[in-house]
Amino acid sequence: MAWQGLAAEFLQVPAVTRTYTSACVLTTAAVQLELLSPFQLYFNPHLVFRKFQVWRLVTNFLFFGPLGFSFFFNMLFVFRYCRMLEEGSFRGRTADFVFMFLFGGVLMTLLGLLGSLFFLGQALTVMLVYVWSRRNPRVRVNFFGLLTFQAPFLPWALMGFSLLLGNSILVDLLGEPACASSPDPPETGCLVPDDLWEGSQAGCCARAQHPPGMDLSPVFPPPLPALPAPLFFWPLE
Repeated sequence: MAWQGLAAEFLQVPAVTRTYTSACVLTTAAVQLELLSPFQLYFNPHLVFRKFQVWRLVTNFLFFGPLGFSFFFNMLFVFRYCRMLEEGSFRGRTADFVFMFLFGGVLMTLLGLLGSLFFLGQALTVMLVYVWSRRNPRVRVNFFGLLTFQAPFLPWALMGFSLLLGNSILVDLLGEPACASSPDPPETGCLVPDDLWEGSQAGCCARAQHPPGMDLSPVFPPPLPALPAPLFFWPLE
């Protein structure tokens, strides 16, 4: 019975979030069981373009390292913010959400050629956090119970946290241009109400125009209830 309840809860997760997080967990499990090696997964342009190991273009986004704090920390953020985006701003627009994933992945791959990065999953996580924070500018976030700030500052707080831990901030910097350079959602052919893009970054989330008095309720159903925030960053309102 417990497995049935867990399976039912898992099936309630949106398709893209469910697929990506499952792929990350299965890839990490395969590495832990020594069915795969990280040397078969990392991004290597020489092996991709000369040895035609094209799977590396995908697998480098699926591995966050061995089981440990880094893995659980990244998976928490991936699941949390990917689900909130898919159930919020991209509700009913799965194709747009998938296109954002693909565009961000391609751009990170191109930038990764310059930075000599081997795994880009963390950069994708930063991109998801950045997109969510820019679309929820009024939400206040608590950082480890020490600092309270508006959601748009969350990516910069993560960058500072990485710096304090002695990690490279190149990956954090890589995820933000992926959002800033992505095509505006209105360009995908969807009408977006003005208030959805209010307060968003100029050039990344443009404001769509629609005729006054136009009923958009069939296109944009009411949003789902907000999910509980992770322990590390708890929204205050």
